Amino acid sequence: MKKSAPAASFGTAAPPPQYPIESVDNALRILLLLGERSELRLTDVAEFLGVASSTAHRLLAMLQYRGFIRQEGRSKAYRPGTALTGVAFSILQRFDVRETVRPFLERLRAELEETVHLGILDGTTVRFIDAIESPKAVRVGSRLGQSMPANCTSTGKAMLSLLSLDDVRRMYPDEELEGLTSNSIRSRTELELELEAIRRRGYATSSEESEESVASVAVAFPPGTSPVSLALNVSVPVIRMTRTDVRRIGELLRRTVDEAALLVH
Repeated sequence: MKKSAPAASFGTAAPPPQYPIESVDNALRILLLLGERSELRLTDVAEFLGVASSTAHRLLAMLQYRGFIRQEGRSKAYRPGTALTGVAFSILQRFDVRETVRPFLERLRAELEETVHLGILDGTTVRFIDAIESPKAVRVGSRLGQSMPANCTSTGKAMLSLLSLDDVRRMYPDEELEGLTSNSIRSRTELELELEAIRRRGYATSSEESEESVASVAVAFPPGTSPVSLALNVSVPVIRMTRTDVRRIGELLRRTVDEAALLVH
């Protein structure tokens, strides 16, 4: 079987080791591939590595044994495991952008009196790493610590809009996408059109795409601001989010992100 070339983002500045261990390299390449896709199948891995299915299965079995991947559903697709996400979270704790961005969240919440979030992009998943809830009786609850499909949230779509079309298609190799509600974007074609609109507008929106009765607006930090992709989000009950509110919040978020980006590094 012909060996596939690694994705461009997999390269490093370091020279290859004098005595490379192919099995270790292949296991690491699987983890890197998982960073670009929401899930992997045995055939995907075998084709990407250019190895027999039995070899790919042994590599996946070892990664699953150590908790770096897990299998879900009838499709037996592989997704990130608790060991992998734990390592990522530990690294993020050492690079804790929350302390720097927190005053900007507090200012947004004080001005808008709505729930605000800070999110990061992890493959095709959004993880909410900070939040401050609205003081109002009817409000959107904090999503702190939660993870959601990026295509279903304004936060995720804002960060995805910074990627090239090729990068988006590598992350989403299939046309069908996972959804959370009847309003979720469920096709790659629809997602690509939405991302183009976000690039023109400068902010992303969501109306009951991740949760019923919830609307939101988000703006991503410029590329290169930090080692991870970041975005600020304002979440509002859909009953009090008008088109005027969307534009007002979007512009406010853009100004806030521009200011905060100068301090995040």
